[in-house]
Amino acid sequence: MSSLVSIVVPVYNVEKFIERCLFSVVQQTYKDIECILVNDNTPDSSMALAEKFISNHDYPFFKIVNLPTNLGLSEARNRGIDEAKGQYIYFLDGDDAIFPQAIEGMVNLAENTKADLVVGQSICINEAEKWEKDYFPSMVSQSLLEGNRNIFSAFVDGLYPVMACDKLVRLDFIRKNALYFVKDLFSQDVLWSFQSALRLQKIAFLRESTYRYYFHEDSIIHNRGEKHFKNWISIAQYIDKAYRENKNTFYKNLILRYLVGFKSQTLEMNWKAQKNEELWKSSYKAYKKLKSLTPINYLSPNFSFTSKKQDFFTSLPVGIGFFLFRYRYGR
Repeated sequence: MSSLVSIVVPVYNVEKFIERCLFSVVQQTYKDIECILVNDNTPDSSMALAEKFISNHDYPFFKIVNLPTNLGLSEARNRGIDEAKGQYIYFLDGDDAIFPQAIEGMVNLAENTKADLVVGQSICINEAEKWEKDYFPSMVSQSLLEGNRNIFSAFVDGLYPVMACDKLVRLDFIRKNALYFVKDLFSQDVLWSFQSALRLQKIAFLRESTYRYYFHEDSIIHNRGEKHFKNWISIAQYIDKAYRENKNTFYKNLILRYLVGFKSQTLEMNWKAQKNEELWKSSYKAYKKLKSLTPINYLSPNFSFTSKKQDFFTSLPVGIGFFLFRYRYGR
């Protein structure tokens, strides 16, 4: 008997894309699936289109869950986790699509390796500019990583993508470790992946295209603003908390290295998105309150020159930090 897979699709303002998304689900070569559509109180015609699509084709494996108010992507995914009946769960955004063999390939790999999580291979598509790219590659050389130290090290090194979509996950692993998404976070994938990486014991990588990630004018990646900057601060605070609570030196060093890199990267993204001095300085001040490298860390071979450089430029007085940042990254 095959394993049931629960595909969770949050629905909010995706009327231009939802039919394409659902069509990719019904095209799956793997048939033992349920597809949970979580209506996050969408104001557009997304649900009307979805319901028409389902009724016109009489697909029995769709389930619609209506949230009472707009609660956000995190809560929509969490409701999907609670409603799921499968052995595995797979998150699919309503403006994206999956390749026909995606679920079958990932389930076969999960069953053969007994992995907690299987990472697919996403293809990013910009239809307006007519290009396709592998924006989120897995750079792990092995097809299977075992042991949490190896997995968390690979995560900190950025060797596999952080997005929650295009990952087939054992549902009991999520529930056992309470790996729910934090409410009201707009960049929730980063934190969820960080928290998952701290608990994974076995992760497998499928070396074939599974997910179509569409860039369009409404994509979050193109519309970052103040709320996203504040979310990055919240995520950094969660990472800082994980550092302070962990008593293992190996993990503390890795968490600190990840935190230093996260602060540096998001400050750069902050500036590129808005070029707003006040917003940038607000983030910088918040980051300065979090854990940074100590003099002993600067002398330690456990931290690379890159990490030490990133930490130095995020630990200066705010005015000096901004002056040097502008000098390094231009206007």
